Amino acid sequence: MNKVALITGSTSGIGLGIAEGFAKAGYSIMFHGLEANGASIAKEVGGKYNVEVSFSNANLLVADEVEKLIEQTIKKFGMLHILVNNAGIQYVAPIEDFPNNKYENIIAINMNAAFYASKKAWEFMKNQNFGRIINVSSVHGLRASEFKTAYVASKHGVIGMTKVLALEGAEYNITCNAICPGYVKTPLVEGQIKDQAKAHNMSAEEVVEKVMLKKQAVKEFVSLETITDMALLLAKDSSSTITGTSFALDGGWSAQ
Repeated sequence: MNKVALITGSTSGIGLGIAEGFAKAGYSIMFHGLEANGASIAKEVGGKYNVEVSFSNANLLVADEVEKLIEQTIKKFGMLHILVNNAGIQYVAPIEDFPNNKYENIIAINMNAAFYASKKAWEFMKNQNFGRIINVSSVHGLRASEFKTAYVASKHGVIGMTKVLALEGAEYNITCNAICPGYVKTPLVEGQIKDQAKAHNMSAEEVVEKVMLKKQAVKEFVSLETITDMALLLAKDSSSTITGTSFALDGGWSAQ
């Protein structure tokens, strides 16, 4: 394989699932995350699949650190083929109670970091005439829900960015697509369940049934395998004509 993938937010949740899938497929992986044991997580996955790995805990709130993450990846592996902008945070509150700093941080990590990373990787991908940028957006990049002003705005913004990068990258064999999952049972969603329970004055079980999965035709959480399989498809050499598209993996939510 001898290809390199950088996956932000890859020491837990969706990002870790994607990283494991890419490692299994033979990719070298630059892991990124804020977990204290992030380096150990990366080493364990690398050993399991016998691939080269590295780890960074770059602060995605800071543009310079995002840029240095790209530089570190290229310096370590000598190349960068796949950029998965996955890292994300969430906060749930009615707009009148939504803290300004929470809004700003969500926009910074969920959307701005994807811009900084893509911009920094762009020249390198152009020069090698190959790049696959995969933005993990959300069904909330396609639809809205109450109490999620910042998250919905950031994920809609990522989809707009995806379309522009697809147009600009076409002549250089750089594709850019967005994956838009519904609810996946990750630590982020576990936190959302608690926040939603508080916002709606419901039990956690009621939130899952009446709020989270209510809008899905298929009443199941989306699996990590589904998301990973889509990311691997978008990363392939043969996927050069798949670009500028948002893939809803949402149990039929956006079909309504």
